[in-house]
Amino acid sequence: MTAATQDHFQAAAPLGGTISVVRSVRRRLRRRVVVVSLVLAAVLLGLFVACMVVGDYPISPQQLFASLTGRGTRATNFIVYDLRLPRVVTGMAIGLCFGMSGAIFQSMIKNPLASPDIIGITSGASASAVVAILVFGLGGFAVSGISLVGAVITAGVIYVLAWRKGLAGYRLVLVGIGIAAMLASVIDYLMTRAEVNDAQVALLWLTGSLNGASNAKMVPLLVLTAAIVPLTLWAGAALSGLQLGDDTAKSIGIRVEVYRLLLILFGVALAAIATAAAGPVGFVAFVSGPIARRLTRGTGVALIPAALVGAVVVTAADFVGQHLLPMQLPVGVLTAAIGAPYLIYLLIVSNRVGNGG
Repeated sequence: MTAATQDHFQAAAPLGGTISVVRSVRRRLRRRVVVVSLVLAAVLLGLFVACMVVGDYPISPQQLFASLTGRGTRATNFIVYDLRLPRVVTGMAIGLCFGMSGAIFQSMIKNPLASPDIIGITSGASASAVVAILVFGLGGFAVSGISLVGAVITAGVIYVLAWRKGLAGYRLVLVGIGIAAMLASVIDYLMTRAEVNDAQVALLWLTGSLNGASNAKMVPLLVLTAAIVPLTLWAGAALSGLQLGDDTAKSIGIRVEVYRLLLILFGVALAAIATAAAGPVGFVAFVSGPIARRLTRGTGVALIPAALVGAVVVTAADFVGQHLLPMQLPVGVLTAAIGAPYLIYLLIVSNRVGNGG
């Protein structure tokens, strides 16, 4: 064996060992993501059962199971299918959508403030819905449809204004916050000029509530969610590469602008359909991604764990707001009570490490 051959094998041995270690670490991290996802799914199942059996007319888990398997009584079926199932399933679906949407924006832009409710996307939906309610006197599906369109248009405006030979995260956040402030002023102006009854309807929608959940609204939400989530997970496979920077992502074969645009479209769509279904349920998109990353110890972008965290947060908040407090509160009030302190904490920590801007 020549000296050159010996040097080659000596160099290859450490390299092979390093690759083996990296693969082992990746397998452990993937297992952790799977375990965390299964635990969150189990928690969500427990919350589903609790929400379904607790109420003014309590039913037992056995009665719930019988009803869900087609063996319930007429009274039990009415409680399950007409009163509680639409609310619970709608809450889970919008939590899932908000959680995944927030994780997409935060991971892609690498900024924890870049969630739909911070950068103005849900503000666009809110302003559009308020215009529909207070100016045109609309309700029901019309308000949901207009809010969906408003969110998409607002996202397009933010994207165009933030684009400067690329999409910088800090610019998108600042433009989004500015657009959100402008839209908030529009909402405030319309609210001050509205009749009291109309203003109450708009305010309930702006708070974020599941009180209007019904089978008629639940079905379109589930269809859209089922259509968009798989596409989001497919495009989300590029997020890990995008986090490395544009040049590195391009070097490993990722079409940066194509995937970035797709992810923005899917993220906006998820936030828009969730907002259209229940209003701008605040801070769910903001907190779901960071919580998921802490649970998975920062492994990857954690889209599925973030979606499950969002569903858990909304379902738990609605259960607490309906059954565990002296008065019933909309789900948006409880999620804001969770998210606002976290935002303050995040800003304090950012300033301590010198990233407060």
